[in-house]
Formats: sequence, structure tokens, C-alpha cells
Amino acid sequence: MSDSPQHFDTLQIHGGAAPDPATGARQVPIYQSTAFVFQDADHAARLFNLQEVGYIYSRLTNPTVAALAERITHLEGGAGGICCSSGHAAQIMALFPLMMPGCNVVASTRLYGGTYTQLTQTIKRFGWSAKLVDFDDLDAVKAAIDDDTRAIFCESIANPGGYITDLDAIAKVADDAGIPLIVDNTSASPYLCKPIDHGATLVVHSTTKYLTGNGTVTGGAVVDSGKFNWSASDKFPSLSQPEPAYHGLTFHEVLGPMAFTFHSIAVGLRDLGMTMNPQGAHYTLMGIETLSLRMRKHVDNAVKVAKWLEADDRIESVTYAGLESSPYYDRVAKVCPNGAGALFTFAIKGGYENCVKLINSVELFSHVANLGDARSLIIHSASTTHRQLTDEQREAAGALPNVVRVSIGIEDADDIIADLDQALTKALA
Repeated sequence: MSDSPQHFDTLQIHGGAAPDPATGARQVPIYQSTAFVFQDADHAARLFNLQEVGYIYSRLTNPTVAALAERITHLEGGAGGICCSSGHAAQIMALFPLMMPGCNVVASTRLYGGTYTQLTQTIKRFGWSAKLVDFDDLDAVKAAIDDDTRAIFCESIANPGGYITDLDAIAKVADDAGIPLIVDNTSASPYLCKPIDHGATLVVHSTTKYLTGNGTVTGGAVVDSGKFNWSASDKFPSLSQPEPAYHGLTFHEVLGPMAFTFHSIAVGLRDLGMTMNPQGAHYTLMGIETLSLRMRKHVDNAVKVAKWLEADDRIESVTYAGLESSPYYDRVAKVCPNGAGALFTFAIKGGYENCVKLINSVELFSHVANLGDARSLIIHSASTTHRQLTDEQREAAGALPNVVRVSIGIEDADDIIADLDQALTKALA
């Protein structure tokens, strides 16, 4: 095969996969095994000393899960990656090698409600903290960074409003401060946005969403660009200083661009145990094979539905960045050249009560706490996914009481519109 880079549609099928050498199986097998037999004592010792790459125990590495990690890494254009049990696990795994007690992360106010809670409440138990600021205000982002800041965190397409982050501008802020930029690319998928191309250091995913695409399994992934110099300062001792658990091995010095990935396996998965199961990895591998086809349909449908909603007198506003009226419209071509995604919100006249009536009246849409499914999904974020937030925090995140969030599926767009039309008629009767 040619040495020239393969295109996305090819990588989503062939990346990280080859016929099984033992059986010739063309699809990646499900290696449903907890442990793997060593060739001899020396082989086992080399694996445990990180002198040789191989399989030891499925909490650390598994061939099916490794194939998925490699495929996602190919699609994101990274150097290495790992998969884990959920998107929230991926976020902790991304922060784990970077943070110490007393350290903080600067994050966008426009975040999924669960992430907001994780960063503002849960990570306090590790002695970490988060500063949340408006990422459209670059001066505010710069001002929030201090000597204890170890990362900047944002979403490429923010949940729930579908806002698009100016990744290039935020990456420059991170570079100037000498800290990594972590981008949650769940709502975009690597088909719509490749954060590493815009300067991101790490990319995280909830593979539960668009990558799997069928609402069957939970999972997460972290992809490392391999471009950050972890030894440029003393801020990241887990990667730049000797690791006692590996006889003084210095991950960045020895492993270079793969330092973060190997640390995440050898320390993160070993000790946190946020492991993806091989059957779940298999489902996601199959889902990714049709990612580009699905995302094109998701985007086409979202544009049609958003335009229809914007023109409807019963709707106060629509947040979809793919509309020319959106303040984020100009960012689409730069950050998400294949489209603005399929996640957005709209505000209904009549407020909270009419939102509830709308959700109770839909028939094609599914009322679930998920996104990125082949099916169209709907939820009232203020009372569910963002319920734990204060009124001010919900407003900053775009989850107001009169707003519903939709994840537009790949059904026929006319049927999606018809369902919203009849539900709105009932809600505003």
C-alpha cells in the first residue's frame, strides 16, 4: 500500500485493524480475556518494566480495546491514545498525570452539566480546583491562569447550545502559558473537528455518543497529540521526573511523544481502573466504520431542522451555529469545516411549562439523557443534565428554563420536522 496518508473514510474502517494473525478474522475479534499468557519469565519481566509493548491484564491493555484506541488516534491525528470506561473517566484520565493537590484547571463556562459538576465539585476531593470563565473573552482566560494552573479545558462544540470554541485562539493562550489545552471533542467527532490541528494537546471523547452512534455502550477515549514538551518546566513531575513505581523511569525522557499514553496505561489504568470492556470496544469499532456517513446526515438534517425552527413564530431563538444568524457562524468553516454538528437548543414561547408540554408530546423524538444517537433525542437541560447548577451557571451554559436541547438524528428530516410541528401545536394550544 502507498505510504501517502489515508483519507478519513478509509481510516475509520482500517485504522488500528488488520486481519487477525491467528485466525484470519477480518473484523477485530472480541478478546474476552482477563489475562494473557507470557512467553517466559523474561518476557513477563520486560512487559512489566515497560521495555516491551504487549498484553498483561485487561485492566491495563486488551487487544480489542487497543485497536479502538489506535483507530480513534488515527482519526484525531494524534501520537497515542487510550480508551476507558466513560467520557467522565476520560476527563479524569486526561487530568490525572497533570494535576497535583493545590493545582487548578481553567475551563469554559459552556460545558455539559455533568462536566461542570465534575470540575467544580468532584475534583475538589483530589485537592484540585477549576476556574470557569467565558472562553469568548480571551483576556478573562489569560487572567484566570496562575502559577498553579496545569491545563485549559473546553469543548469543541459545547453541550447543550452547540457553541463553537475558537480553538486556535485558546491554544495560543495555552501555549503562551506553557500549559496543555484539553478539548472535549464528543459533540463534533473527529469528522467535523480535529482539535489537534488547531493546537490542542489532548483530546477527550465520550465514545458513547457519535463514535458508537447507536446508543448501546458507554466508553471514553483520550488522544495525545505527542507535541507537548512535558519537560519544559517543573509543572508536570509525573511525566518529567523519575517514577518510583517503575524504578525511577522518567516517562518523557524515555518515551518521548508516547510519554502521556504510556503513563495513562501504566499508572492511570493500573491504579484508577477505569477500564473499557472489550465487547463495548467492539461495538464502538463497528460504529466508527460508518462515522462519516452518519455525520454528514446528522449535519444535513440539523441544518434543515434549525432553519425550520428559526422561521417558526412559536420559537423565540435557535442556537445552532450553522445558521447565518449565529454569532458563531464564522467559526464553522475554520473549526468545523464539515459542519456545525447536530446538537443545539431552541427557546419556546411560553417558557418552562411549554417546554415540558413539548417533551411530553413528541413521538419520533426520544426523551433521553444522551446525544449522538442515530435517533433524534430531546431533553430539557435545566431540569435534568444541568439541574445541579445555579441559575447563573445554567444561563452561562445556555441551559435556560425555556430552552430544550435536541440531538438531531439521521431519520428523514421531514419526519423530524413533522414531529416537532405537532408537538409544538400541542404545547402551545
